[in-house]
Amino acid sequence: MIISFGVAGVWFVLFLVSFLRDQRLLRNGVYLVLTLLFAGLGVVFALEKVSESAAKVLVVAVLVCIPLSIAVLAVFLIANGVVMLRREGRRPANLLSLLAGLGIIGFVVFSVLVQQIGWRPLEIVRSVLIGVLTYVSFLFVCFLVYALVYGRFRFSRKVDFIVVLGAGLRGSRVPPLLASRLDRAHAVYDQQTRKGRTPQLITSGGQGPDEDVPESHAMADYLIEHGVPADRVLREDRSTSTFENLTFSREIMVGLVPKYRCLVVTNNFHVLRAAFIARKAKVNGQVIGSPTAAYYWPSATIREFIAILADHRLANTVIVLLILAHALLPVI
Repeated sequence: MIISFGVAGVWFVLFLVSFLRDQRLLRNGVYLVLTLLFAGLGVVFALEKVSESAAKVLVVAVLVCIPLSIAVLAVFLIANGVVMLRREGRRPANLLSLLAGLGIIGFVVFSVLVQQIGWRPLEIVRSVLIGVLTYVSFLFVCFLVYALVYGRFRFSRKVDFIVVLGAGLRGSRVPPLLASRLDRAHAVYDQQTRKGRTPQLITSGGQGPDEDVPESHAMADYLIEHGVPADRVLREDRSTSTFENLTFSREIMVGLVPKYRCLVVTNNFHVLRAAFIARKAKVNGQVIGSPTAAYYWPSATIREFIAILADHRLANTVIVLLILAHALLPVI
């Protein structure tokens, strides 16, 4: 019990130090989840001291909840995938929750078949898949937990700029997803002005092949139509990605206020990855989120997580190779 709580304390100290140094790090989520994991073990051991039967009931309940949660998750993801296809169309990005749900069911069926067949090569494949899925699942939990923590954190310091990231237009119209970002940015602008501050808004986004105007221009027009003074809105109209959004916006901010501080506004599912990218782009600011339709959130979150895995492809490749080597070691 003491050891578990002690280890949890060490991870929590690492989390606090890393978080206070820079909130825009994925390892903060890893430290936090490890803190919760070892604290949970400590609770089990402490409960065992009081009532051994109660501790056993708790452990059994957790063990039962794991497969039950996986089954519920698979069904939920498939149902959500169907909704995504109906409302958003059959673009690859809209298939992610459906594919994830089917993948979970497929892996369970595969594992049962391998156990029945008992063929060593298939057992090795299953072992590798279990290792990789365990690793990816752990990272996904870290991502979700820290995204929740980071998204709830309130950044109330004075800012010089509010940067709104583009999200695509429908011709020249601002769609609901992008409108939610602009509305959140407008609300933050109003909060700042009520405190006697005068931030400038930067709408960031270039013109895509299926767009009639640059995103930043349509975004600026939306803000002005909704009451933001035109002289408080700047346009960054060259970018084609989040990294470029932030890099080109940084150039504008540095040119006007060398020691600037800013807030970046995006949708809630994109907040954590945008924060990682802001750190990479050397932007002096944090990221806040705007609401997203509930049905859209699962696929969008999976897409963001895949992008983060891709951003750390070297480290992830090394770990997957180690898992593969561990599975093949008994054979060799």
